[in-house]
Amino acid sequence: MNLESTTVTVEKSAEEVFNFLSDIKNFEKLMPENISKFEVLNDEKFLFALKGMPEIVLKKKELISPNKVVLGAAGGKLDFSLTGNITELEAGKSEVQLLFDGEFNSMMAMMIKGPISKFIETLACNIPSSI
Repeated sequence: MNLESTTVTVEKSAEEVFNFLSDIKNFEKLMPENISKFEVLNDEKFLFALKGMPEIVLKKKELISPNKVVLGAAGGKLDFSLTGNITELEAGKSEVQLLFDGEFNSMMAMMIKGPISKFIETLACNIPSSI
């Protein structure tokens, strides 16, 4: 299952956006209002839970400065990645799009597609005001 957020414009350089997204504690600022738990486990991993959903642990998988930040599931029953693609438009201005990629059976995909689409959309839309 592949999902994409809208592309958001940020009044920061690609390097600044990359540095922000590379620091996992900043993801707390991007979380939706219905977050019930957020905990930084170490420099590489954080745990979060949304109301009515199980806890999810994400860890840094790949960093390609200044254009890509990839987080992935750290254990658990679901295997997926969340990629932030960053494109510099001009000095001090960039675009960011979040991509969700996961392997799920069709029943699971049907159940989580809506909530995950809304989740990555919220994360993306919160980036410009959080940096």
